[in-house]
Amino acid sequence: MPHFILDCSENILKIQNPKKVLEAVLETAFSTGLFDRNDIKVRLNPFKHSLVLGGEADFIHVFGNIMEGRLEEDKAELSNAIVTTLNTLFPEVPIISINIRDFEMATYCNKSMI
Repeated sequence: MPHFILDCSENILKIQNPKKVLEAVLETAFSTGLFDRNDIKVRLNPFKHSLVLGGEADFIHVFGNIMEGRLEEDKAELSNAIVTTLNTLFPEVPIISINIRDFEMATYCNKSMI
């Protein structure tokens, strides 16, 4: 159920194979023990135009959306692990960040729930 959406500069696609990046984020999220591998969804949105650091610097920002109920410590560990993984893949990228948001169980719905 967790979704990890990576917004990034388009140049990121030239630095690393996108499939490698998606798999690295998936495996990192799985390694925390918070999620089943088959429940994790990872997507990548490259941006052709952006202003970062006052210009066209490369960036990666991950929006992590997970079901509510996890401990703050677990979410912090997840954030740190994903940024560490991305920093290993992209040591020259100046901006790598993440935020974790909780889905509210009461308002979440997907196809299998209908």
